[in-house]
Amino acid sequence: MARATQHVDTTPYWSDRVPEPQFPALKADGRADVVVIGGGITGLTAAYLLAAEGRTVVLLERDRCVQAETGHTSAHLTMVMDAPLTSLVDRFGRDHARAAWAAGLAAITRIETIIGSERIECGFERIPGFFHASNHGAWNRQRFEHEAETAVALGFAAEFVEHAPFFDGPAVSFARQARVHPRKYVTGLARALGALGGQIYEKTAAQEFSDKPLSVKANGHTITCHDIVLATHNPLVGVSSATSAALFQTKLALYTTYVVAGRTAVGRVPDALFWDTDEPYHYLRIDRQSDHDIVILGGADHKTGQVLDTEQCYARLEQRLRSLVPEVELSYRWSGQVIETPDGLPYIGETAPHQFAATGFSGNGLTFGTVGAIMACDRIAGRPNPWTELFDAERTAIRNGLWNYVRENTDYPYHMVRDRLSADDVRSLKEVPPGEGRILTLDGQRVAAHRQDDGRVVVRSAVCTHMGCIVDWNNAERTWDCPCHGSRFTPSGDVISGPAESPLAAIDQKRTQPNER
Repeated sequence: MARATQHVDTTPYWSDRVPEPQFPALKADGRADVVVIGGGITGLTAAYLLAAEGRTVVLLERDRCVQAETGHTSAHLTMVMDAPLTSLVDRFGRDHARAAWAAGLAAITRIETIIGSERIECGFERIPGFFHASNHGAWNRQRFEHEAETAVALGFAAEFVEHAPFFDGPAVSFARQARVHPRKYVTGLARALGALGGQIYEKTAAQEFSDKPLSVKANGHTITCHDIVLATHNPLVGVSSATSAALFQTKLALYTTYVVAGRTAVGRVPDALFWDTDEPYHYLRIDRQSDHDIVILGGADHKTGQVLDTEQCYARLEQRLRSLVPEVELSYRWSGQVIETPDGLPYIGETAPHQFAATGFSGNGLTFGTVGAIMACDRIAGRPNPWTELFDAERTAIRNGLWNYVRENTDYPYHMVRDRLSADDVRSLKEVPPGEGRILTLDGQRVAAHRQDDGRVVVRSAVCTHMGCIVDWNNAERTWDCPCHGSRFTPSGDVISGPAESPLAAIDQKRTQPNER
């Protein structure tokens, strides 16, 4: 039987002492030019830009704005993508690689412009970024030099440095990247959207979509519109066909990433963005306060649902941060989720007539979320956009795309079979420890059982409602995670993030009463 673990709070640092915006639930039918689904960086930016152009906008958020992936970012604002620039050039050619980085630059500039025009206090600062060597020596001096030369040749401000600050090894320095407090920024966006007449509804999950006429049903009410923007981390099906949506979602690989943070003296860590050559890589930044700094370290990525002891992911990061800053007072830990695509570029564009979606941002959620919003606004306005073909979900002229696509999905059939042949975590509900979750079989059904701190057991079907895989318990986050395509559910089975759109099915609670078996 698996050992019970003590639950440690995993509320992101960004949520500390920052008031949560509150908006009502949808309670009546209505009309709008555009319905935006999702209250994170992509959705709120798109809604703001559309409202600023005079369109009527309704934004629907399933839970609370800024609480999902945008609230769990480490908030690196950089044009630099997960894949090295030299790899992007080899894969796509110089022009396309340049265009991908230019999109990131445009996003940072747009964020800076919005912050200035709306006077949003969110700690935005232009700072350098350093892509540096790891302790394992995966890159030598020549590779960093080549990376810097390629960036300069494509017109970007980059420089090879013999010794990166703080890490003392070869690196590429990128000027005028940025940092921001994501919750303060997106909360400011929400306020600005409201001032422009945009309507935000929280606790309002999109339940049904129709294309005759185009409309979204939520909370039992219908909003009719001309365009829909799907700004949910993993896009909903919307008005797409179920077949095309399922095929699209198999192109996405969902990864969980972890972050730890703590207090240190002002200036102990340079005010810059850092990321290394490890696989998975580590990323570091600070958030500056008046009398101290918060140092933030992330990494330890793995495909969602495919690591049993997620506590060890935090432990490795905490050990690494202490090795870098021995005196750090660790006080925060949280996880987020990133979505990878087969070729490393996001999918941004129409998924059906008058339906726009954006996903696959990898480690660049704030930048590509902003790019997706810009592109959605351009598409709805009928304007050309320079990245339309590059980020289109149906792009075909991508070398090695098929190979990577197959690689990311070879384990899907494995998990479908493994989860139905594997032994149960426990044999009875009595064995489920307080605060934990376990998989077991009741009356021939695989069920996910969670014992709350008060001793009550909540039982749900263990079958993910996306494509039928069996979920696993995430002991660090207290969530049910699907190892096939990364859907996540609360202990009571509600959807946290897709591609699943429906909660884990209820199981007859009489199974747990009066005697737990």
